Amino acid sequence: MSVDEKKLAEAIENAKKSSKKRRFVQSIDLIVNLKDIDLRRPENRINELVELPNPVNKPTKVCVIASGAMALDAKKANADLVLSPEELEALGQDRKKAKKIAKEHDVFLAEASLMPLVGRSIGAVLGPRGKMPVPVPPNASIQPVIEKHRRVVRIRTRDQPVVQCRVGTEDMDSIKVAENAMAVISRLEEKLEKGFKNIASVYVKTTMGPAIKVFP
Repeated sequence: MSVDEKKLAEAIENAKKSSKKRRFVQSIDLIVNLKDIDLRRPENRINELVELPNPVNKPTKVCVIASGAMALDAKKANADLVLSPEELEALGQDRKKAKKIAKEHDVFLAEASLMPLVGRSIGAVLGPRGKMPVPVPPNASIQPVIEKHRRVVRIRTRDQPVVQCRVGTEDMDSIKVAENAMAVISRLEEKLEKGFKNIASVYVKTTMGPAIKVFP
């Protein structure tokens, strides 16, 4: 058993209609409440990147840590921020700025050879936020890696058995948002010990609107 995609799309439509119009385009969030899992056990904690089938109109912000040709290619590919090894070293001495960068960016990519430097300089800032970089092999083309990660969302449990993430925006087609939400739910089912049986309830909501129940 899983969530019905048609019912999910209907709930997303209801969430849009139930939300007052704002001066900005609201996100649509998926909220999944979990049950019968012990988050004190590390193997039960979830911290995953899920690639969505449909791009969200508010793309994921990507920071690339690289040198030489990869850094130049990352800038050409319009990465939101490109950090050189020297800038990374400096960030290690400026925790306030490092925290600001960690907060403003959703995904970090790093040239594989720079991963030890990342760990030494800003690992203490990125680690607790679940944002340690995805290593990129030295000869890899960075542009498709950036494009892929613009379509990802991070699903993460913290101290409560709940996962909440953005799966769309209110100006997107509800069916496409539902497809994105299903991708997240499917990944959760894969990660949870008892699959769908560990899911207690599912809701959707706009940024400022009420939560609409999807399941049960």
